[in-house]
Amino acid sequence: MEREAALDRVEAIIDAVDEGPTPVPVREVWVYGDVALGLDPIDRLDVYVTKDLLMRGDDADAAESFERSHGVKGVGRSVSAEWAREHPEHLRANDAGHAAPEKCLAAQLLPEDEPVHLEVCNAPFDQNVRQRLTAGLDREAYEQVLDPRGVQLYAEGRRATETMAKLRGGELPFPTLSGALEMLGVEDAEATAIADAMATARDRQEGATVRGDVV
Repeated sequence: MEREAALDRVEAIIDAVDEGPTPVPVREVWVYGDVALGLDPIDRLDVYVTKDLLMRGDDADAAESFERSHGVKGVGRSVSAEWAREHPEHLRANDAGHAAPEKCLAAQLLPEDEPVHLEVCNAPFDQNVRQRLTAGLDREAYEQVLDPRGVQLYAEGRRATETMAKLRGGELPFPTLSGALEMLGVEDAEATAIADAMATARDRQEGATVRGDVV
């Protein structure tokens, strides 16, 4: 993916979040990995969004209506009923048939044919980086570790315009992935093993992909 096209896609994602509605409220938008490093072209565009949960739901009656019309449970509870009425074509469910916020966000924000990965979590990027690193080390599930080299471009309704300009100019310096992991306290050999496992897992991804986390 050409770098400028990738950053244009990021701008479009921020536009969609800023203008709304989205399936769940989005507080933050980050990019990480190749695009943060200034590579051109990039293998994949990695985007991270921090979402809020719909704690009490916004329309109890919508759940029954959308279950009848679309076969999807939980609209108005796990995802916004207002959003579902405006974007029914992007409504997606998990294996249990309940509306899945991360899949709905991916359907709205990502074209299926572009090499873009979306991470969706209720926790901020830096907190989830450490959470995933700890879990990955404990279970030796190295491919589950989240690349810590991230750039925040949107938070609480505000765009980081200057940061985006620096990102477009390739002005943000980052270490290698293994070096970044070592800065988080990982031993040299294990940092290299994690970086290799993450690269292998990433090579298996095709088109638009999404992962949802709750911390």
